[in-house]
Amino acid sequence: MHPSVHAKTNPDRAAIIMGNSGETITYAELEARSNKMAHLFRSMGLQHGDAIGLCMDNRPEFFYVAWGAQRAGLYFVGISSRLTAPEINYILEDSGAKALFACDYLGEALDGITDNVQKFTADGERAGWASLADAVADMPDTPIADERAGMDMLYSSGTTGKPKGIRIPLPEDPAIAAPSSFIMLVNGAFGIQPDCVYLTPAPMYHAAPLRWTMCIHRLGGTTVIMEKFDPEKALALIEKYKITDGQFVPTHFVRMLKLPEETRAKYDVSTMKCAVHAAAPCPVPIKQAMIEWWGPALKEYYAGTEGQGLTFITSEEWLEHKGSVGRAVIGTLHICDEDGNEVEPRTEGGVYFESDTKFVYHNDEKKTAEAANRHGWTTLGDVGWQDEEGFLYLTDRKSFMIISGGVNVYPQEIENLLITHDKVADAAVIGAPDDDLGERVVAVVQPLDTASAGDALAGELHDFLRETLSGVKVPKQIDFRDELPRHATGKLYKRLLRDEYWGKKDSKIVA
Repeated sequence: MHPSVHAKTNPDRAAIIMGNSGETITYAELEARSNKMAHLFRSMGLQHGDAIGLCMDNRPEFFYVAWGAQRAGLYFVGISSRLTAPEINYILEDSGAKALFACDYLGEALDGITDNVQKFTADGERAGWASLADAVADMPDTPIADERAGMDMLYSSGTTGKPKGIRIPLPEDPAIAAPSSFIMLVNGAFGIQPDCVYLTPAPMYHAAPLRWTMCIHRLGGTTVIMEKFDPEKALALIEKYKITDGQFVPTHFVRMLKLPEETRAKYDVSTMKCAVHAAAPCPVPIKQAMIEWWGPALKEYYAGTEGQGLTFITSEEWLEHKGSVGRAVIGTLHICDEDGNEVEPRTEGGVYFESDTKFVYHNDEKKTAEAANRHGWTTLGDVGWQDEEGFLYLTDRKSFMIISGGVNVYPQEIENLLITHDKVADAAVIGAPDDDLGERVVAVVQPLDTASAGDALAGELHDFLRETLSGVKVPKQIDFRDELPRHATGKLYKRLLRDEYWGKKDSKIVA
């Protein structure tokens, strides 16, 4: 399906509701405004296969541009609205984007954007920028004559280095008829229905929120978009709009669970049928607590922007296989050693998918080649193991592994335990240089109450971890920060912390 179909059959149904303002966009309005955008693209000379950049906060215009690009056969490149001008310019140049659509949320970064692209702002006129509203004002609100299916081109989050664009060949089908196995997955495995009311609490420029929200528009559901995540506001929106489905990351769960009990009890969340979560590992106690609170609504998947495979697990399955991210429902899962040989169940190795889906890291043949083993199976760089029933358990990212005294230590296990402590808001574990051990395990902790940071809390956390973990895994050093460098989508920029401890002063976020 396609939102244009719903514009004909159910034109007055809300396609978009903004969480803070309550602004509502119907399917008829989304149809008209996306058509205007498609006509604007053609008037700019953009043709099938060209690319545009999309760098906005969560707002209705984001969808007008994205759906207009989808109908015009363009690649639409989601770019974080938290980046600096040089970082945005890198992605624009690397992707070959011919235009950028942005807003004042970027602040001073707008002044440094390259003049090598056509520039439009959703917040009126600005020197060097055209007003998006003025540009589309006189455009027709009917479909362009040569509609073709476009798609997103998204960049890796840059948690371990410079981001790379993931480019998948455009379908040859018309925009409205382009097939989507993802819709069948969302409707089938996750059980999300056309009459759903779907909550999006994360930034739209990220792969999962963008793809899932546009998928809900294909189904004909209503999407409630949070301009910025706030744990109590999310609960209030679930109650107000009787939210049936939504997608979250474990950080969202942690922050909701750490609200006072009386605050959580104020809101009715019983309408929630499917709380999808992914993007980062969810500690077992956190997921257990969410299932006890929301019931069996939690449904988890593991996948990447690359789209070569996906695992899935229900709450019921998870309770029988705690810690698993599920079995493969897209692609065939393999756990391999360093030579590409498949290993026995319950043996740790690299996580690979065998799939017909082909992707490349744009302008990086080396990275594309390194993602595949000798069988042609591809990996996202994660380490894990499978049980005898095919359920996958992730250990950590290979690049985050700490080798301390010759012993491999995976930070995820330690982080998952730290976050369950009632005085911890967030935590990261890294390896720092050590003359004796090579690397020592260091925990960087964001306390729930910053006033509690100090030796006493460090000692308490050390003793807490020692109750469960072997000595080699217990951090030799615990430091405190007011806030960790975490992406708005929930991903932690662990590279920034690691580079700081290793003395790399020029480290910065590029995502």
